Amino acid sequence: MDITPAQLRILVDGDACPVKDEIYKVAWRHDVAVVVVSNSPFRVPVHPLVRRVVVDGGFDAADDWIAGEADARCVVVTADILLADRCLKAGAQVLSSTGKPFTANSIGSQIATRAIMADLRAGGDVIGGPAPFSKADRSRFLGALDEAMVRLKRA
Repeated sequence: MDITPAQLRILVDGDACPVKDEIYKVAWRHDVAVVVVSNSPFRVPVHPLVRRVVVDGGFDAADDWIAGEADARCVVVTADILLADRCLKAGAQVLSSTGKPFTANSIGSQIATRAIMADLRAGGDVIGGPAPFSKADRSRFLGALDEAMVRLKRA
């Protein structure tokens, strides 16, 4: 399946994405291509709209591939704040797996918070991680991705 830049698509940072099944459902409903990018192979549905890209094991190889493909005709799904920033700058809409959108207005503070947390961890402080992924997160994600696809189709 060749994906041209003019097509709407969903780019997925796939290695740790807990909502791949939800992404496929929304993509099929909207007839939109999905590209799942990862550092290691895993099973994806055999479907003409779904493509798996396995990048080499290099540091940030999946992020680099996604950022290089991101544009105003796609939604990127990732939990990686720095990748989200790169994709926003390329014009993409970006969602976390909990359905929270990354936006140009919020990304700066999210990057700053990430840096502060990294400094605290490096200093030996014990910092709790994110809350466990919930059914409400899954539901919120489904709604947010559907809304994002509707917005792209209208654009």
